[in-house]
Amino acid sequence: MATRDWALLIFVGSIWGCSFLFNAILIRELGPIWVAAGRVSIAAIASWVVFFAMRKPLPRDPMLYLKLGLLGVFSYALPFTLFPLGQAHIPSGLTAIINALTPILTVVVAHFWPGGEKAKYNKALGVIAGFAGAALLASPALTGGHAGDQLIGIGFCLLATILYAVTLNVARSFRMVEPTTLATIALTGAAVVAVPVAFAVEGLPHATRPETWAAWLALGLFSTALTFQIMYRLLPRIGATNFASNIFISPVVAIILGVTLLGEIILPVHIAGMLLVFVGLLCIDGRIFKLGRRAPA
Repeated sequence: MATRDWALLIFVGSIWGCSFLFNAILIRELGPIWVAAGRVSIAAIASWVVFFAMRKPLPRDPMLYLKLGLLGVFSYALPFTLFPLGQAHIPSGLTAIINALTPILTVVVAHFWPGGEKAKYNKALGVIAGFAGAALLASPALTGGHAGDQLIGIGFCLLATILYAVTLNVARSFRMVEPTTLATIALTGAAVVAVPVAFAVEGLPHATRPETWAAWLALGLFSTALTFQIMYRLLPRIGATNFASNIFISPVVAIILGVTLLGEIILPVHIAGMLLVFVGLLCIDGRIFKLGRRAPA
């Protein structure tokens, strides 16, 4: 990859790592549904500004708006709600490590998905390593004094990653839709559903601290709208496999920010679990096996 592409990849991974810090700040004053509703609403507004600035044509098929809107609900609104729910019970760094399971769960879903890609031996090894890492991540919660509370948090985050894995496979059916159009309409659909639900369930949001508003804006503008625009431009140049490398960056950034700014505690077993997840990702990537074959030559 070109140096510019590496710089953008590291930037995206770092900003996504920051999103877990923003969530931790937001849940001090806001409910998790309002965290998600504000995030997708801000991102949708920013995406429409980009959409019209780029003079993209509006799709003419009414069903496409409905389908992309539903995609946005399940790939944005619901996971963006589940992660703050999880962070109410577990540290933000651990949440980011669980999020790194997304590519591994995507392989599992794709294997059983109609017409999906079947898992080969390297991907099967990656899935095994990934689930072993997940077991290590959950092990302290099974022995601690607040086991049930922590397991609930881990469960919310795992459910979010499963939703990511399923919607990534669903999104393949929209590969003919222009990326900016796809993201803009999907985020709008997420906002249209999330905002009324937030009002109905959590009432009027009460955000009084300046850091809450700053985190909300940063989460919507940078961690969502900006990164999605970069993502859809990087993917055609570097491919999905190279882009997935950002998943190694996000947990590291989230752990550093959580420990230094929030006073969170990450146990050695969590680091061991993260390393196992990373080994699984390297196996799924496949390049580690190619290096092994080239070494003797």
